[in-house]
Amino acid sequence: MRAHLARVDAVVVQAVIAGALSFSHLHDLAAAAGQGGWKAWAYPVSVDLLLVAAWRRMRQQQQAGQTAGSPRLWFLVALAASLGANVATAGLLDLDHVPASLRVVVAGWPAVAFFGGTLLAHAPRVEAPAAPAPSSMTHTDAEPHPAPATVDGPDRDALPLPSPEPEPAAEPITTPPLAPSLAVSLPPALVDRVRALAEEHRSATGQPADPDAVRARLGLPPSMTPSVAAHL
Repeated sequence: MRAHLARVDAVVVQAVIAGALSFSHLHDLAAAAGQGGWKAWAYPVSVDLLLVAAWRRMRQQQQAGQTAGSPRLWFLVALAASLGANVATAGLLDLDHVPASLRVVVAGWPAVAFFGGTLLAHAPRVEAPAAPAPSSMTHTDAEPHPAPATVDGPDRDALPLPSPEPEPAAEPITTPPLAPSLAVSLPPALVDRVRALAEEHRSATGQPADPDAVRARLGLPPSMTPSVAAHL
């Protein structure tokens, strides 16, 4: 924490020193160019405000993914004015005999700064793209499902029991009659027995007898099923 505060304090002190020196150089240059009194103090404020406004607008457009050509241009103009004043007051220029061209530049700076500040202030507001809102399906899935209601004590006995669903009646499985050529003739006594069993099954169930079931009750081999079916 102390290291972080020390770094912040160092940056603030450095910014104050640099700002004060640049402010003083701009004031001295404006005063030497014929702008005396309060006007000489207004020039540094104008340059620094244009520099800060252009920097902020440039960062906003860059964060929104847009080009920042116009703010960058005015940032460079204000930076050139500040650096030019610093260099001119470093002994390279005789402040007692300022060239006429420099007097023209200093006199025309308020109009340039006002034009640039107006363009930056009235530019369309740029907003960073918003994150996509979660879909309604996500909210639906995130909501907990309500727990099933429980019934305790005597109320449980008072509830009606669900009626059992009727089971579908099983369809009788019938074996299609085989061709007579495949049937083997049975003795008359066995034929009577086959018909008796078939009639007994029809009386009990109301459905025709299965030849294979009759054959199994008589103890005949599976090959005799066609013969039994031929006599039903």
